[in-house]
Amino acid sequence: MHSYIQRGVIIMDTKIYRIPAIMEMTGLSRSWIYLAVSKGEFPKPIKIGKRAIGWPESVIKEWIQGKVQ
Repeated sequence: MHSYIQRGVIIMDTKIYRIPAIMEMTGLSRSWIYLAVSKGEFPKPIKIGKRAIGWPESVIKEWIQGKVQ
């Protein structure tokens, strides 16, 4: 289980997804995802290592749900 801080609150999550999984889940390209992150249109990733980032499962599910509605 991983934890991260969002808006000053520690969140416990079951999975952290790396970019290939995010691309598969959303159907979006790598370049679109990073561009959208820079514009504030897609959730920012969290640092999970010195040179690794990922997205918490709940954050991605929330973003997808917001797009569906």
